[in-house]
Amino acid sequence: MPGLRLDGKVALITGATGGIGAATAQLFAREGARLVVADIRRERLTALTREIAETGAEVVSACLDVSSAQQWDEVITIVRERFGRLDVLVNVAGVLDWPGIEDTEEEAWNRVIDVNQKGTWLGMKAAMPLLRATGNASVINTSSVLGLVGSGAAAAYQASKGAVRLLSKTAAVEYARQGVRVNSLHPGVIATPMIQDLLDEQGDQQPDIVRTPMRRAGRADEVASAMLFLAGDESSFVTGTELVVDGGLTAY
Repeated sequence: MPGLRLDGKVALITGATGGIGAATAQLFAREGARLVVADIRRERLTALTREIAETGAEVVSACLDVSSAQQWDEVITIVRERFGRLDVLVNVAGVLDWPGIEDTEEEAWNRVIDVNQKGTWLGMKAAMPLLRATGNASVINTSSVLGLVGSGAAAAYQASKGAVRLLSKTAAVEYARQGVRVNSLHPGVIATPMIQDLLDEQGDQQPDIVRTPMRRAGRADEVASAMLFLAGDESSFVTGTELVVDGGLTAY
């Protein structure tokens, strides 16, 4: 399908059944990508895969706990055997925990760090040989505005997302001359299932929305569009940077 922005590229997306992950997978499919969608939730993954396949896109699914090195290796084997290459890795999978320093439980801390931080590292580690082999690959690691500024809460989440930001930068420097670009993407308040209960409860008075100059929550498709830019060749000279999609929240 000539003229499409990801025509012929193979993309692996984790956390693919969440709001941002699903929107990204659907957009990438429309733009010509061949997809591997990965998530820990089997039933939702099956439904997403079927939905994308019905559009005519080539897609395969893989159940994945991103904190498991073994499962990452299994997914990369699927990519290699099915497509023989990998052009784009999008690390979206993440978990959220709200408590601050003193109220965060050790078990919760470990889970957030394992998924958000360790999972991002394991993904790059497992996928990098295939990415390097293409000579023109892109890695997009999903951080957050809470990986840029403090909030006084969500200690484990903020620690993990700040780590994703700098992990992306050091990977960008390491692989800049090996044909792999690495960037982090930083959503603000986005209306996704992860925070929908909070948005339903607080509405437009949610504190971060009040502080957002555009005075609204973002949409998953607005984040997906930023993912598309970083995945495609239009961003060929962009690496080691943060792309912030937050309606101006961090502009103050």
